[in-house]
Amino acid sequence: MGMSAGGGGGWTSRRSRRRGGGGVMSEINVTPMVDVMLVLLIIFMVAAPMLTVGVPLDLPQTQAQAVPQDNEPLVVNITKDGKVYLQDTEIAVDELVPKLQAIGKAGYEERIFVRADKSLDYGTVMRVMGRLSGAGFKHVALVSEVEQGS
Repeated sequence: MGMSAGGGGGWTSRRSRRRGGGGVMSEINVTPMVDVMLVLLIIFMVAAPMLTVGVPLDLPQTQAQAVPQDNEPLVVNITKDGKVYLQDTEIAVDELVPKLQAIGKAGYEERIFVRADKSLDYGTVMRVMGRLSGAGFKHVALVSEVEQGS
């Protein structure tokens, strides 16, 4: 019979040759993954502050000082094209008071800041503020930027 029991050309010798040098490497190289994660971390660190801007408005300037505050107030934004936003969410003017009543923790004592674009007409701002004061909110304030120069 022509079989050999452990000699030179059998199945076991081919298997042992693969384990030696030149075979497939079974270790995971994590260096490229760490490099990618660090790049993503830097990108998100740079981009995150730009995402928290809110509704872009061109606020009027004044010499008044900032009002100290204990907690974060509710903010009503009015853009130059007349759209009304509650915090960062667009809302219809008719839905503004019910939403504020539902959100406000302090009820009618809730502090509400109105931010309006300086190119917006006075009547639109007064219409929104009239709805707020007509609904019973007592602490409604206009927001402006600190005047530069002079």
